[in-house]
Amino acid sequence: MAPKPVYEIDGNRFSTLEGFYDEISRVLIPGAYWGRNLDAFNDILRGGFGTPEGGFVFIWKNSQISRERLGYSETVRQLQKQLETCHPSNRTRVAHEIDEARHGRGSTIFDELIEIISVHSLGGREEKDGVELVLP
Repeated sequence: MAPKPVYEIDGNRFSTLEGFYDEISRVLIPGAYWGRNLDAFNDILRGGFGTPEGGFVFIWKNSQISRERLGYSETVRQLQKQLETCHPSNRTRVAHEIDEARHGRGSTIFDELIEIISVHSLGGREEKDGVELVLP
């Protein structure tokens, strides 16, 4: 069996969710158009969208820096953007999530990204996708 392709992103190269998307575009799917949102990132990990269908090794170099940069401050910023465009019936929930993040509670953007990747890794609901996350 051939070794899986290896893709490496570097947490030093970005400090926002949009920067993370830029890094994913540069490393995983250069030249491809994608939705640049969490659902679209999830789709990329399934394979066949410029990524190998047999899975790959995903190395997140300097992930500890990303954990800090994509922490609660960035989570609040992203939720505020969401609040501006979400359906009125969701505004109370999003406002509550903003308040929680401001108080250092709940999942951060970094946590959500790790969770999405884990779904496609060994033990995840979609482990058949064969993504191996490495956080050196």
